[in-house]
Amino acid sequence: MLHVAPTWLPHPGLTTGFFALFLAQVIKFFSTWIGKRTIDFRALVTTGGMPSSHTALVVALTTTVGLIEGFSSTMFDVSLVFASIVMYDAAGVRQAAGRQARVLNQIVADLQGSLEVKPERLKELLGHTPLEVIGGAILGVGVALLMHRGV
Repeated sequence: MLHVAPTWLPHPGLTTGFFALFLAQVIKFFSTWIGKRTIDFRALVTTGGMPSSHTALVVALTTTVGLIEGFSSTMFDVSLVFASIVMYDAAGVRQAAGRQARVLNQIVADLQGSLEVKPERLKELLGHTPLEVIGGAILGVGVALLMHRGV
């Protein structure tokens, strides 16, 4: 085992992962602010968008595990499988759920005039495009490498 964790970093995998998640959400906040020219604090906690914060978290965790335990360790293998499932879910399953929400919202809007339907809009931006997942992965690796080096 390598065990070269920086001494200044308690729980390096968790710390690095959650810092990457936080940074991804901050990036979403500022990109929303710049793109829409309005401050929307919901961007700090919402799902969807660039980069994928879930992906950033699991990739930072996986990279940190590889750097500390070794890239041929069982812990890295487990972390890599976990990260793969999260990224597949972000780009696949949740993206499909978002498309279904869009269709259901349209059906409810169409029925609203003919029936007594209390409209409750479903959240449509649930998942990520493959590019958003890749962006989260790049952010996760970058954060892990920087934090592992003590920068």
